[in-house]
Amino acid sequence: MSDLSALDRTKLPQHIAIIMDGNGRWAKERNQDRLYGHYEGVVSVRDIVNACGEIGIQYLTLYAFSTENWNRPKAEVDALMELLVNTLRKEVDELHKNNVRLHVIGAMATMPPICQKELQEAMDITAGNTGVQLILALSYSSRWEIIEATKKFSQDVVDGKHKIEDLNDALFTTYLETKNFPDPELMIRTSGEYRISNYLLYQLAYSELYFTEVHWPDFRKPHLIEAIINYQQRERRFGKTSDQIQTNQ
Repeated sequence: MSDLSALDRTKLPQHIAIIMDGNGRWAKERNQDRLYGHYEGVVSVRDIVNACGEIGIQYLTLYAFSTENWNRPKAEVDALMELLVNTLRKEVDELHKNNVRLHVIGAMATMPPICQKELQEAMDITAGNTGVQLILALSYSSRWEIIEATKKFSQDVVDGKHKIEDLNDALFTTYLETKNFPDPELMIRTSGEYRISNYLLYQLAYSELYFTEVHWPDFRKPHLIEAIINYQQRERRFGKTSDQIQTNQ
């Protein structure tokens, strides 16, 4: 474990993305229902958001619910939607107090109406905040995002707003759900799985990936600091050689 003094403040990632995995396994290990793990996972969210504010991380994206998660048992999905609503109601004042601004990426229209309402109200309440930008990926998958972006660009070509030859990385990025945010420099996945699971595939092209055995309900600020320290020890080359990187420093 590590404390804040071990961090190099000049090399902090601007944007961290997290796959919050292991709630169900954590609960099973304690002979509890899977939903118990999800409820305990909310405590970790609160701790990590606060830690990001303390450390100085500007953007935090949490993979909260994927498009594939709709295929889970209905009782679990319904309970997760209820948990989302209740958590937003309980936490929005604290988020606002701590200068956290809430954003959502994903197919919000597929969420239950009450979830859409609570999410929009929370985003409206925190809209003026300038601290941690908390981005929840809800009903989100990267393949869905890329397909939707392609459809939007194609329609703009049909409407005469763009030509096919206009398309490049910078333009395509403006059609993504994350168009208002920088790409993550660090992606963390908890619970020992070594997959990206259809998460920010376009945006993670040059991100550093960090995998930990710790289940999400046990993930706390010291684990986050440990991941950031690991990130700071890496050489980020972006296709260049080590000699080039050293020369430019």
